[in-house]
Amino acid sequence: MDKQQSHDSALVLRCAEEADIPVIFWFIKGLAEYEKMSDQVVATEALLKEWLFEKHKAEVLIAEYAGEPAGFALFFHNFSTFLGRAGLYLEDLFVQPDKRGLGVGKALLQKLAAIAVERGCGRLEWCCLDWNQPSIDFYHTMGAVPMSDWTTYRLAGETLQAAAEGSTH
Repeated sequence: MDKQQSHDSALVLRCAEEADIPVIFWFIKGLAEYEKMSDQVVATEALLKEWLFEKHKAEVLIAEYAGEPAGFALFFHNFSTFLGRAGLYLEDLFVQPDKRGLGVGKALLQKLAAIAVERGCGRLEWCCLDWNQPSIDFYHTMGAVPMSDWTTYRLAGETLQAAAEGSTH
């Protein structure tokens, strides 16, 4: 994935490089603050280096507007057994508050859709917090539809460890 200059020459999308770890971490902290979840961030720059650039478990797009970091999208492949092909899962999409309304989020989502199509993926999907109406409204303008028949479940931390050890209730 090469650098992509948008029709708005002030906006540039590019793949993150290892040197971008501090800005990726800055975006993650900004997203956590926006979602009122700052206390849940346990990621570190060292963990991001390991999982993004050594183990290659996810990819990151960086959006720059007028030469400044404006937003990011962190994504990875998943797999649909029904479709028999991979998809892309968007873990995080975040645009700096002072860069909203400039087309940054739309450009990131369009680029992710293009990557999914280029890679032959069957779909692009993500989760959104129920209270985040500005994002929900934005996703609707892009043609996304909520999966109302599905509930996301999670094992993490101690419950993940207990499940791994077979000591669940």
